[in-house]
Amino acid sequence: MHQVQQQPIRPGRYESPVSIARVFELLAAKPKARIVAGGTDLMIELARHAGDEVDVLIDITRIPDLDRITVRDGRIRLGPLVTHNQCATSAAVVNGALPLAQACLEVGSPALRNRATVVGNLVTASPANDTLSALAVLGADLTVGSARGERTVAIEDFQIGVRRTVLEPDEMVVAVSVAEMEETARGSFVKLGLRRAQAISVVHMAALCTFDGELVSDARIAVGSVAPTIVRVPEAETLLVGTALDRRSIDVAADLASRSVTPIDDIRSTAEYRSEMVAVMLRRALSEIAAGQERTAYPVSVPTLGGPNVIADDSGASLGPGDSISTTINRAPVEAAWTATSLLDWIRNQAGLTGTKEGCAEGECGACTVHLDGVATLSCLIPAGRAHGASLTTIEGLTREGRPHPLQRTFVDGTAVQCGYCTPGFVMAGASLLAERSSPTPDEVKLGLSGNLCRCTGYYGIETAVTAAGRS
Repeated sequence: MHQVQQQPIRPGRYESPVSIARVFELLAAKPKARIVAGGTDLMIELARHAGDEVDVLIDITRIPDLDRITVRDGRIRLGPLVTHNQCATSAAVVNGALPLAQACLEVGSPALRNRATVVGNLVTASPANDTLSALAVLGADLTVGSARGERTVAIEDFQIGVRRTVLEPDEMVVAVSVAEMEETARGSFVKLGLRRAQAISVVHMAALCTFDGELVSDARIAVGSVAPTIVRVPEAETLLVGTALDRRSIDVAADLASRSVTPIDDIRSTAEYRSEMVAVMLRRALSEIAAGQERTAYPVSVPTLGGPNVIADDSGASLGPGDSISTTINRAPVEAAWTATSLLDWIRNQAGLTGTKEGCAEGECGACTVHLDGVATLSCLIPAGRAHGASLTTIEGLTREGRPHPLQRTFVDGTAVQCGYCTPGFVMAGASLLAERSSPTPDEVKLGLSGNLCRCTGYYGIETAVTAAGRS
């Protein structure tokens, strides 16, 4: 049987507690429980039967204050619900931990970044996860908690292999913190993917240099997607200390870094190409740092399509067979049977709204975009139980009193619709962008729609339609 024909893992219950203490209780009592926050990796694992059986899905997204970014004693602390969009738009992160903000902006698409969390990136423990190299050079520490208490784990000790960490079954990561960059420090994150957006890294890298006058007093370089875990390149780091960051030292460091890694061969790249790219990317990162241009390309304004998610209902939920989900869809109350499926499947099969489409079922095409509590999200990556007590808008709900949304009109007038399959997702993403900024620039339109794919290659008409709707 082909992988896509296998029945997904169906958890027997969905629990959405409103306190960490309750999460710890559930983890201690249910050895086959799994925590879901963004769900952007876990939901795919369940769909592909890629992991162990799961009896209980513990959704922590209704617990207040877990989405806070705080600064204290020279460290930036991220709660377990802090999303990539929050980091990419946080002044504290952009100013004090630029490589992390840059890495977060490279993850997926705006709708995916509205759900995907930095802690989730750590726990998933894929070496291709973009934030890990940035967190490594920033000296990240993880606070791990359970009913037994808390412990602190340095990032270099947390991941022990591909998708393997030191977490025990009854533990969760309750925070991650990084040191604020010193005033004399400059850092940069660079990524190589097979396309500009929605791409898993072929190689990703972060570099951080601290200066004493013109000389480098400390250097940290971390590389990802070349080995089972994130790797440092101490030979290049040592070489840079005590030198001026000039063309010669950069070239020598890049060559040392390339020769010090032993990359993997996989479907995305050969080992030889990865080795070459390590040198190219380190030259680029260090050259930006040397010239003081590491912040130049960072966008002044980052479209988030309504994000980050805000907890609209903190009453919690406990759902199992025979229970119902009570929600609001398109401004009307809806009650339908809970199913251990994705929100996308529940909307189509239980709520009977088929305008929302399944394209890739792994968060890469945007066809399933809906608005969850006003935020554009990918419904194929959200457990159905998250709809309980929430407010949803699907493509059917953009029409008000029989009048189409302005973007729907410009899609028709500008012939932005081709086969039509991807259109609901584009319209939902575009509507969120227009609600966020009434007259988006062409670059903002491209960034806002970067998570939506059109197999008919009709992007020019779609971008023009969004721009026209912004002017109307």
